[in-house]
Amino acid sequence: MRRRDDMTFPAEEYERRLYELRQRMEQRLLDAVVITDPENLMYLTDYQTTGYSFFQALVVPLEDEPFMITRAMEESNVIERTWVELTRPYSDTGDAIQMLVTSLHEFGLTHKSVGYERNSYYFPAYQQDRIRTSFLDGHLMDCFGIVEEGRRRKSPAEIEVMRKAAYATEAGMCAGIAAAQEGVTENEIAAEVCAAMFRAGGEGPAVWPYVTSGPRTMIGHATFEGRTVEPGEHVFLEIGGCFRRYHTAMMRTVLLGDLTPSMQKAQERMQLALKELTSVMRPGMTVSDVDGIVRHIVSDNDIGARLVTRAGYSIGIAFPPSWDEGYIISLMPGDFSILEEGMTFHVIPWMWGVDGDKTVGISDTLRITEDGCESFFTLDKEFSVKGGPTPTSRLAPIDPERFTAPASAGSPGRGPGGDGDAPDAEVPA
Repeated sequence: MRRRDDMTFPAEEYERRLYELRQRMEQRLLDAVVITDPENLMYLTDYQTTGYSFFQALVVPLEDEPFMITRAMEESNVIERTWVELTRPYSDTGDAIQMLVTSLHEFGLTHKSVGYERNSYYFPAYQQDRIRTSFLDGHLMDCFGIVEEGRRRKSPAEIEVMRKAAYATEAGMCAGIAAAQEGVTENEIAAEVCAAMFRAGGEGPAVWPYVTSGPRTMIGHATFEGRTVEPGEHVFLEIGGCFRRYHTAMMRTVLLGDLTPSMQKAQERMQLALKELTSVMRPGMTVSDVDGIVRHIVSDNDIGARLVTRAGYSIGIAFPPSWDEGYIISLMPGDFSILEEGMTFHVIPWMWGVDGDKTVGISDTLRITEDGCESFFTLDKEFSVKGGPTPTSRLAPIDPERFTAPASAGSPGRGPGGDGDAPDAEVPA
């Protein structure tokens, strides 16, 4: 392992992650694992690229030095970003799986038990078939989840990086709220959101902001498509901010008219769900406990709304197509997994179908502490109500002292949110 001081985290963080992975490998009788998920590669080595549609893998032997298989063009990311010393690149005219199998033989793993992530997005079935028909002397086993087990709980260093993502998230949301006016397009709102996130030190998120208005808020996972916001409508915003591939997310709603009785009830239901949850959420609770609190409060309404999804999900490292870690933990009924200190969740008590044709949301990203939970954000948990057209407010200039990108997480600087202040922005009441 190369020791360097220009990675997201200090070397000790990666050494711990690798050590704990090998402990789990030993428990599962694996001599090596082939890791292909982009999030897991990032977690273990700091490797990232947008070219993850090409096959790439980190092979971790139980005792010997790990090595990476990458497209030749991506080898520079291994050299410039990671601690990994051994690479075996393949050319665009070469054979990625053959390079993997050849390398397994080269590094003495021919007759060994080798785990691979069978459920990985980026290790498709035809490639898995090829490795099974080529790696004949060893024993292949599914090890999906072996890295995710370590990602369930975030370390203090990871929490600090997520604070930086939270600062970008909150800056983007403030800008989106300010930009949401009648007569503007959803695209213009999204542009303000993205500009504010990036000026706040954020990076390209795994998913672009969700910005919908009026009847389009009832379309699942719809986002900006150029529609002009009409007088009296509402705008639904869901934003995931990103820093070093770590994400936080929040939902908010803007009303371009009066706060109607039904909207008032929706706001109160969501606020109550978050208040009740954060008052009791702590280590020792189960996933099902959390879901039950949110689901019961949101469902107890007379305005036609319902919670159509899980109550939330783990959040942290993400690449497209999603910013969540729901495949690690999703807040759903019947899951009796225990909450532990360091877990982080986007909790989403949103309401689908208010008055039959409106979706609204107020959400939060929370971390589990030693004896409770804590939000990453400071923004008020309420609807922004605007009575009519007003000049679009702009996000105030970002104070560079509020966001210092670390040379390494050994000196993370003043992580956003670390001093308890909200991003400076004009947010209409």
